[in-house]
Amino acid sequence: MGIKLKRVEDQVIVITGGTSGIGLATAKRAAKRGARVVLCSRNEPELRETVTAIERTGGTARSVVADVANQEDVERLAETAMQEFGTIDTWVNNAGVSFYGRLTEVAIEDMRRLFEVNFWGMVYGARAAVARLRHNGGALINIGSIVSDRAIPLQGAYSASKHAVKGFTDALRMELEEGSAPVSVTLIKPSAIDTPYFQHAKNYMEVEPKPPAPVYAPEVVANAILRAAEQPVRDITIGGGGRLISALGTALPRLTDFYMERAMFSSQRSDVPARERPDNLYAHSAGKGMERGGYTGHVMKSSAYTRAALSPGKALLAAGLGLAVFAGLRSIASDD
Repeated sequence: MGIKLKRVEDQVIVITGGTSGIGLATAKRAAKRGARVVLCSRNEPELRETVTAIERTGGTARSVVADVANQEDVERLAETAMQEFGTIDTWVNNAGVSFYGRLTEVAIEDMRRLFEVNFWGMVYGARAAVARLRHNGGALINIGSIVSDRAIPLQGAYSASKHAVKGFTDALRMELEEGSAPVSVTLIKPSAIDTPYFQHAKNYMEVEPKPPAPVYAPEVVANAILRAAEQPVRDITIGGGGRLISALGTALPRLTDFYMERAMFSSQRSDVPARERPDNLYAHSAGKGMERGGYTGHVMKSSAYTRAALSPGKALLAAGLGLAVFAGLRSIASDD
């Protein structure tokens, strides 16, 4: 069954984690195009500031103070959107937390909390969204990660949670399609993005974390989200570098292990000594409200791979390029 989605300017879009990074970038761009946006965050002052900023530029926004790890909060978010605007057209599960440290050294309670937010928060959001989207149709967009495909060291629990997000999203998509529900289900898998994520993550290391290059701007993800809100997309990787890592991990898993062991420890560690600072694992962090995270290296403002994959006329080209890379890697593996 073909799924028809509204234009962004005609939509009501719910975004979790809407006061910083990818969520904020998406909210601003959706509102600028005319969408009515409903945002949630644990930080009430920054929610107010975000809504005020959107309305100052002519947009329409509402806010709900909510912790996505609390199912009642998520239901209240959905009900607020329905009461304010009468419908929900797109739901974006974006809220997430992380921490840096070796799996044998981080606290078990921190791992549980991370899953409560990243996985269960997504589950609560997906169920609340589908209950309302299945009647009139719409889009559910879950934010995964490159680490949904390929785990990385020092963020093992985060990688596991994003693997779980992918598994849930793929299974839900099949169940909805089998039942002919008019709901598009998309998984967005960003590479490293220049957001405040790195400053807000809890840190067990002796130095501050940093994103591994290549690093992309949050608007690259926001543009992909808004495209998926208008045109059904199964999944999309943000960044050709991330797509290559995913392909490598599938075709040459042991070689990728060795690469990760040699590159991904140092590339996630800065030269700045770790400092005492708040994190957002259990409570909101001060100083959100920013799209960018202040990465000092080169930030890519576009991705040729992602742009091609999202362009109707170029999607087959992107798929062909991906298959060619995969076939080449498989060939290398079979020769070893």
